[in-house]
Amino acid sequence: MRKVQLCRRRYFQCHHLYSVKEWSDAKNSEVFGPCFTPKGHGHNYGLDVYLEGDPDPATGMILNLVEIDRLLAEILEPISGKHLNFEVLEFKETVPTTENLALFLLAAWQKKAQDLPAKLVQLRLYENDDLWVDIWP
Repeated sequence: MRKVQLCRRRYFQCHHLYSVKEWSDAKNSEVFGPCFTPKGHGHNYGLDVYLEGDPDPATGMILNLVEIDRLLAEILEPISGKHLNFEVLEFKETVPTTENLALFLLAAWQKKAQDLPAKLVQLRLYENDDLWVDIWP
């Protein structure tokens, strides 16, 4: 049977600021520019998960979209609508860059989706239209 890839996109919103606690405000400002502010700023992110597998002979699907959506909702729930620096334990000490957020989402997917018949082949996280991160597990 031929392998098929499927991509599912979800949107979510959260806030962040870039700051290394051990650095002075001047150094944080120099390194992070406008991403270093006292309250931070928010984004409307887009998350694409690329899955690969064999279509089920009965359904024709590599994985039911209902299952994909359920997993994505579980993965995004801890960060959606949150200020990452202040409300998400993993980002209290880690700078919530797009790269680090993508790594966080990859780890969450891998933890929740271990027994799926389709495997994750790529994760793409859009911070905006001209900035995104790709990760391959």
